[in-house]
Amino acid sequence: MPNSRVYIPTAVDLLPESKLYRLIENRKVFTMGNCELNIYETYQSAESIQLKFNDLVITSMIRGKKIMHVHDDVSFDYIPGESLIWQANKWMVIDFPEATEDNPTQCAALTISNDEILETLHFLNRKYPRLEESGDWKINMEQFFLLNSEDFTAAINKMIKVSMDSSRMKDTFAELALRELLLKLMQTQARQFVEAQYKEMASYNRFAAMIQYVQENIHQRISVNDLCRKVYMSRPTFFRIFKREFGITPIEYIIKEKMKLAKDILLNSNITINDVAYQCGFNSVNHFIKTFRQFEKITPLQFKKMQYPGVIL
Repeated sequence: MPNSRVYIPTAVDLLPESKLYRLIENRKVFTMGNCELNIYETYQSAESIQLKFNDLVITSMIRGKKIMHVHDDVSFDYIPGESLIWQANKWMVIDFPEATEDNPTQCAALTISNDEILETLHFLNRKYPRLEESGDWKINMEQFFLLNSEDFTAAINKMIKVSMDSSRMKDTFAELALRELLLKLMQTQARQFVEAQYKEMASYNRFAAMIQYVQENIHQRISVNDLCRKVYMSRPTFFRIFKREFGITPIEYIIKEKMKLAKDILLNSNITINDVAYQCGFNSVNHFIKTFRQFEKITPLQFKKMQYPGVIL
């Protein structure tokens, strides 16, 4: 199990063998008003498969593993729990090192018209402007690789479900779901960018300074009131704007970071669950166990045993 929770889109039924017309990047297409969902399946290993789209595309791995080659000299594994944003009319080069008939890859690729993207950005910038230091809403094409967040994955799942709907209102539902997906994409990008750059940004970005404070005090109980003072906002304003910027509440962010710390301690030490709880700033071990189970869907001891069978804490 990886040291962070993995959010994978719901698997789509694989095509039966009788309907496969090719073994490499077999494609199913679901067309909507301003977007098109493609489900790609590959059933044999292959190298240097080239692919490009006429519009911006959001891809998300569902099954198996690919190796992506970008910018001529950069390559990386692409696995479930990860997504990519790719420019229109730009080639991607893909290897399928492990694909077989029993272990196929499956990837969702959603192409979105430029008009729809511009209309969504205009709507958000007009109705829900971001903090001045954050700039306008936009899709950061340089930040093309994403670890799926829970809400981003939920938005992908909604898009997949809508695309397969036979309702006469399909295009209307798709437009609403697409706007939600684009918002979740930008929130996830914004959060992961600030999390990676908070030290450099802390002097001029209030939420980067807040994240730095959380990281420096992660072993202690963190007061939301202290964070409000850090960003010079009232509690209601702080919660509303943080949620708008990053897609989660400040409390959800703190818990996420404390759970990340807890898993790191569980993986790399043999201290008791009680001591793990106190090192993560919990005053009650019962509260820690309850929070861990809500976030990870298993208890701390179960997590530890999955890594080291037979362990006793």
